[in-house]
Amino acid sequence: MAANFETAISLLQRSVNISSGTFNVGGVRAVGALFRRELDSLGFTTRWVDLPASLKRAGHLVAEWQGPRASASGKRLLLIGHLDTVFEGPGQRFARQDTVARGAGTADDKGGDVAIILALKALKHVGALEEMRIIVMMTGDEEAPGRPLSISRGDLMEVARRSDVALGFEGGDAATATISRRGASGWILTVTGRQSHSSQIFRSDAGFGAIYEAARILNDFREALSKQPYLTFNPGTIVGGTDVSYDSAEVRGTTAGKTNIIAKRVVVQGDLRFLTEDQKDSARATMRAIVANGLPGTSATISFDDGYPGMPPTDGNRAVLAVFDEVSQALGYGAVDPLPPDRRGAGVISFVSGIVDGLDGLGVTGFGAHSPEEGIYLPSLKMAAERAAVLMMRLSRDGKPSTSDEP
Repeated sequence: MAANFETAISLLQRSVNISSGTFNVGGVRAVGALFRRELDSLGFTTRWVDLPASLKRAGHLVAEWQGPRASASGKRLLLIGHLDTVFEGPGQRFARQDTVARGAGTADDKGGDVAIILALKALKHVGALEEMRIIVMMTGDEEAPGRPLSISRGDLMEVARRSDVALGFEGGDAATATISRRGASGWILTVTGRQSHSSQIFRSDAGFGAIYEAARILNDFREALSKQPYLTFNPGTIVGGTDVSYDSAEVRGTTAGKTNIIAKRVVVQGDLRFLTEDQKDSARATMRAIVANGLPGTSATISFDDGYPGMPPTDGNRAVLAVFDEVSQALGYGAVDPLPPDRRGAGVISFVSGIVDGLDGLGVTGFGAHSPEEGIYLPSLKMAAERAAVLMMRLSRDGKPSTSDEP
């Protein structure tokens, strides 16, 4: 492992210096090609999954390995990372200072991808890869999944059905791992009022106007739902006035009006995060009821858009965490506890959580995610790879005694 550490940092540098925002199709494919060569060199069978042009996404990298001595009873492993980054255009390039490096994707998630490759190289070196069945999938649109999800996530669901355990390499730390993640969906609220002279506002023939009604609805959301565990809902944009134009795909709009005119229209776009489908459905029902109870002279509608499903905690996930905790302590990195689900956002692993047991947060330790200050603590790359390699070996051996050849 130590012998490959500097080589792994060099690989991370090369990947970070390829700008690969989700909508940068060429950049995402270039990062995929870089990692594909690494997996090819390990003997994996690799392929690139193209998505329809209408999705405006690059596609996904899939690599498969069937060890000649793999046990039929050992766990089949699905390793998940992603190639895209949040920021579009020229990205923040890799800059190293001692044990810290900065740059777009250093921690989210190119560092996790490199940890996968470093772990697999260690397993290959000691011959343990011969006993494993592994699928690696690095998606190209984690930060903004293509629609419809049935297409952009179809291949992920297919490989999950041929696996027993999913291991996600989103960023983590030494002391926690993820057995549950909240889902994320979107909503758009559209409110209409009666345009009239402002001096007549609150009268029965003029009504309250679109802005007051939008304010009422948002405040009622807050009062009804804000104290529910693991549930959040955030109005990210609001545009209101007399003349309103809004693009929900770009999440931007313009407005014009006058202070002596009652506002005619408001558009609000936000997200809704939840742990279970029941919690999501219940929150949506409450929001619809609040919208329907409008102020005089107004009308409103709300629509919802599904995104990431939730990943509730399960006994199977806890069992994988228990193995990982043992591995971490045996390697001298300390105990690992479950990360509370409200401590991180949605993730790709949630799409397969109803199919296989899973554990996420196995990637590198970093800071400044989704910001220009993103960075990685480089020693965590070695930690992530070491812990992942031994975890994979123990899961693949399905309870067989460990040996001294552990990386």
